[in-house]
Amino acid sequence: MSTRIETAAPRPRAFALRLAWSRLLDQIGRNTRRTDAEDLLHDAYAGLLAQHAPVRNKEAFLVRAAVNRGRDAWRREKVRDQHGDPAALDIVADGAPLPDEVIIMRERLTRVREGVDRLSPRTREIFLMQRLEGYSYRQIADHLAISPSAVEKHMAKAMTQLAGWMENW
Repeated sequence: MSTRIETAAPRPRAFALRLAWSRLLDQIGRNTRRTDAEDLLHDAYAGLLAQHAPVRNKEAFLVRAAVNRGRDAWRREKVRDQHGDPAALDIVADGAPLPDEVIIMRERLTRVREGVDRLSPRTREIFLMQRLEGYSYRQIADHLAISPSAVEKHMAKAMTQLAGWMENW
């Protein structure tokens, strides 16, 4: 008994759909003269699926919707080009953090302050001199009459304690 593997013949419906898609894609490409014709057609198809009312001529709907999307994209690009620099519209954007980001950062800062307050007085002093006032380890050592090695140890201790304090927060 021989086992025969039959390959499925291409289904006529799938072939017709591929042919229709290809034809629509060519038409949209000619009408819009854009390189993103397939994206426009895909967006138009998504719009067709979202329609609540029945569409009589689906191909006409897809072409018109895709061409309209292409025109809209062209207009947006034209507005950006008028400013000379594509990043020119970034001037309008507000660079301020979002309100929820501000709240989170304030809570984090409060948590760090609490952690710094938990450090020993000498370690806290060295940590703040280095991190807030910008002193080098050598400058701190000279100012406090201690060795640079002692400054390093205090900084390591501060960083370890603060990292532990902030962990999983």
